[in-house]
Amino acid sequence: MATDTIEKPVKKHVGQNLQRMRIYFGIKQDALAKDLGMSQQAVSKIEQQPEIESDLLKKISEVIGVSPEMIENFDEEKAIYNINNTHFRDNTFEQGSTAAPIGQQFNPLEKVVELYERLLKSEREKIEILLNAKQS
Repeated sequence: MATDTIEKPVKKHVGQNLQRMRIYFGIKQDALAKDLGMSQQAVSKIEQQPEIESDLLKKISEVIGVSPEMIENFDEEKAIYNINNTHFRDNTFEQGSTAAPIGQQFNPLEKVVELYERLLKSEREKIEILLNAKQS
């Protein structure tokens, strides 16, 4: 007696995917909200939605630094597998290797530099505002 197994496609919860990615990147809800020009409560509500409107998802993905498809199709098990099965040995690449880890879509150092540059720009703007206020 043969039984056919039919796999039902698992419906992705895009809001939960966003939340997990945000947490993995170390981004707090209020920081994401500020970058998106909305409240922390609005980000919380978005993370509770099974679907996110495509324009908003695109804006969020740009802020986080990934593609909208990466958020929509995020799979925690695959992410953990990729982290555990990269080409790293003792936290370094093999001697002479130029290959990037499997599944890595971004450079963490570039992300740190980008965040630092945004912080630096913000601080310069604050200084300029204070100097202008002092001169007035």
